[in-house]
Amino acid sequence: MAVEVTFVYEGNLRTRATHGPSETELVTDAPVDNHGRGESFSPTDLVATALGTCMLTTMGIYAQTHGLDLTDASAVVRKEMVADPLRRVAALPTRIVVPRPIPPHHREALERVARECPVMQSVHPRIDKPILFEWVD
Repeated sequence: MAVEVTFVYEGNLRTRATHGPSETELVTDAPVDNHGRGESFSPTDLVATALGTCMLTTMGIYAQTHGLDLTDASAVVRKEMVADPLRRVAALPTRIVVPRPIPPHHREALERVARECPVMQSVHPRIDKPILFEWVD
């Protein structure tokens, strides 16, 4: 399945992206530490955003098909940058919190689907991607 996203450079290191199927728009700005205004997500922030939302979404699909409630589950992804010699994402440490009781065998499966989400499988292997899961008992 293909999805088309279109982009327009608006000047001043700002772009506008439009999601073809829904026509939803989002704006990116270069970060302050890289000549930008930092008034919106940077392109590399969207890498972290894609990872966190993909993990929660795939966990949600598993939960939905197994009658589990993941409402209010959350993720925090910290994007760490380096310049070695080119500027790039070095690490995406992630913490996922599930605030509802989940049976242990489903916890293992939920952790597996999060680690196997499409974005995780697409991120370059040089990027460190540790994940900490926090479960309510």
